[in-house]
Amino acid sequence: MVFKLNNHLLSGIASSNGHGEDSPYFEGWKAYDSNPHHLTENPDGVIQMGLAENQLCFDLIQDWLKNNPKASICTPEGVNEFREVAIFQDYHGLPEFRNAVAKFMEKVRGNKVTFDPDRIVMNGGATGAHETIAFCLADPGEAFLVPTPYYPGFDRDLRWRTGVKLIPVDSESSNNFKVTREALENAYEMAKLDNIKVKGLLITNPSNPLGTMLDRETLRSIVSFINEKNIHVVCDEIYAATVFSQPDFISIAEILQEDIECNLDLVHIVYSLSKDMGFPGLRVGIIYSYNDAVVSCARKMSSFGLVSSQTQHMIASMLSDDEFVGKFIRESKRRLAARHRIFTYGLAQVSIKCLKTSNAGLFLWMNLSGLLKENTFESEMALWRVIIHEVKLNVSPGCSFHCTEPGWFRVCFANMDDQTMQVALSRIRTFVNKDVDTKKPKKTLRWQGSLKLTSPRIYDDFINSPRSPIPRSPLVRART
Repeated sequence: MVFKLNNHLLSGIASSNGHGEDSPYFEGWKAYDSNPHHLTENPDGVIQMGLAENQLCFDLIQDWLKNNPKASICTPEGVNEFREVAIFQDYHGLPEFRNAVAKFMEKVRGNKVTFDPDRIVMNGGATGAHETIAFCLADPGEAFLVPTPYYPGFDRDLRWRTGVKLIPVDSESSNNFKVTREALENAYEMAKLDNIKVKGLLITNPSNPLGTMLDRETLRSIVSFINEKNIHVVCDEIYAATVFSQPDFISIAEILQEDIECNLDLVHIVYSLSKDMGFPGLRVGIIYSYNDAVVSCARKMSSFGLVSSQTQHMIASMLSDDEFVGKFIRESKRRLAARHRIFTYGLAQVSIKCLKTSNAGLFLWMNLSGLLKENTFESEMALWRVIIHEVKLNVSPGCSFHCTEPGWFRVCFANMDDQTMQVALSRIRTFVNKDVDTKKPKKTLRWQGSLKLTSPRIYDDFINSPRSPIPRSPLVRART
């Protein structure tokens, strides 16, 4: 017997595409998953350059694990701790875990700030942390401002299950996509005209996808802005330890120690070990809030996405090793800088430029506007499909990051070995030198027109727009 799926039997979430899986960002992953590159077994496969993973220092982690077998409860040396750790279920987290994470966050920020372990709330990765903070700060229909270009996963993390809206704050390449007070004010006022209540501002520092940092002046302007509007600021600082050259990283926590007026109850930090340590699979996400009520609520909500006690136990031991942590941070910065230098040099050989102010992250913001047949997002998508299906590189188009200018792409460089990187660069050189034809395909495209929208471009409207390059399933529709 065959049963047909009746969407009316499902919830609104189950029958919607609010997850954003149809975005070009995730579509590129599917292309890689169906034909993954391997140096010997599948040399003609798709190279994954759309995944921001830090795989450059796994040898240091492996050496530490070999030298510290007691850190794991699944080794003969650590098995005596198995019972106590395995039965632990307190959603506050192991005290030694919270202490070690707080200390690590301080070290990453140059020991210029201090963090209270009692304000550390654990979550299942930064994804869980962002959703939890959204639940704590906003009700369905209320909104967060988000400077563009921004990480596509935010459209899922902050809004899919919460019903919260995201309002892009436009930035431009003419000033290296800097966040300006004028743009913030414009987005805020436009939201008010549309009767949308703005509850907060989400910033990513260092930026994904730009690989840039917010300078002190900009951070102070942001703190003043949220204080004047009496709205929250959520600071995603998950790339804090990936800053590989001057200037040094400046945390929002450092700004709060300066002579600046701010209601601390409005400030919250999201952190994780996925990028700085290269542990996305361990799902270690952190909320650090200066608001007692948020800490209390977020801790209760963390019951739905705890970090396993086994992981907490190992991480506490590793991050408490000051000598190892210091060595890891230094060496990670050195290797990221070297990889960044080699990759940008390789691109420059074929006249491909990247955002010059980038000095952090695991990726480059690559300008391919010179390869566009027209200065449109249709042309960007056409070029992207050639890169995915013919050049076989999974890079992410700027439109999936809500960039307002066509031709920008994010390319990740730290998730592969040196040989694979050279293969990727070789493919890029061949592609550019052959001047691959990226004219509009003969088949009728499912997307039409330009993506140049006026503020506020709320995500719910964006994804349902007939001008959006994101294909909509005939079975489901995004809900507002």
